[in-house]
Amino acid sequence: MNLILWRHAEAEDTASTDLARQLTPRGRKQAQASAKWLRARLPDDAVILASPAARTVQTAESLTDQYRVVREIAPDASVEAVLTAAGWPDGIAPTVVIVGHQPTLGHVIARLLADSGASWSVKKSAVWWIESRLRSNGEQATLRAAISPDLI
Repeated sequence: MNLILWRHAEAEDTASTDLARQLTPRGRKQAQASAKWLRARLPDDAVILASPAARTVQTAESLTDQYRVVREIAPDASVEAVLTAAGWPDGIAPTVVIVGHQPTLGHVIARLLADSGASWSVKKSAVWWIESRLRSNGEQATLRAAISPDLI
């Protein structure tokens, strides 16, 4: 399985609620750059799951209109909620993209790649691509790519 963790792009600081925060003009450009990079690499059958926050939905929409909003991956979701939504390590699909938030995505990355309870820093609109592989010593997570929009 390929698990792609995509942090939402830059959003406005305030709104009527946290879930209502919209992308800034800079955030829209970040999301478009990351989406362009992803679009060139994603298989046609990739499943895209977005948090219900406006900023994650807008980030996902820069890639496609074929996504599902999953309330379980809203801000402050647990690592377990994200992994369950994706079906890790077997996957609800061969490739799942989670459009989500910090610090949750950083916790997921640290857990999968370092078996750590830490939270790794994930820049806005950055993409972390993790692959699950079965080895003789069990399931293994490997990093395929980590890129931020300023490098695209």
